[in-house]
Amino acid sequence: MLTIILATGWPIWPLLLISIIGLAILLERTWFLQKKRIAPAHTLDHALTLAIQIQDSSTSSLSQQEQTQQMTQLATESILGKILAAGLNSISVAQDQLQCLEAMREVAGPCIKQLNQYLNALATIATLAPLMGLFGTVLGMIEIFASQGGTSNPTQLAQGISMALYNTAFGLLIAIPAIAGWRFLRGLANDRQDELNAATRLFIKANFAD
Repeated sequence: MLTIILATGWPIWPLLLISIIGLAILLERTWFLQKKRIAPAHTLDHALTLAIQIQDSSTSSLSQQEQTQQMTQLATESILGKILAAGLNSISVAQDQLQCLEAMREVAGPCIKQLNQYLNALATIATLAPLMGLFGTVLGMIEIFASQGGTSNPTQLAQGISMALYNTAFGLLIAIPAIAGWRFLRGLANDRQDELNAATRLFIKANFAD
């Protein structure tokens, strides 16, 4: 494999570089978009329990300082926790639905952007890889025919063309999993966003039922 890579010429090196970048994005996003990092199952229940204690401080077993600590801990656990902690903080100041919604929206905006981070870069890699591979093949073909001059050895010509075509093959080898990975991560990000929206609606409905 190393012999083939070295024989295909310099255009293969940018392809190898973007393949490493694409793999890094795929691994990082798969790790980041885990449910436990975005919207763990227990987070909403924890937030609703805290909301009850905040709104009915007379029967709460937690002091105001302990409630603040609980909200801070909730905000550091996950993205959903961060959004709901903003809502809890708003409820502790004034039990107003619009203010609570606005507080959560301010926090949710940057969080939603985080879900889609690097996906455009992965889509760009999927688009560029076959074009870069084709460029390497065309460049290799030009060099092969130029080196032949007036005399052509069919065996050498066939070997040169096959080496040049490796650039296109490498480009497709990068583009195909990059496209599949992009579609997978895009769907995963959309699912996580839907989970955040659903949990936020349930939080508002539970605290402002009327």
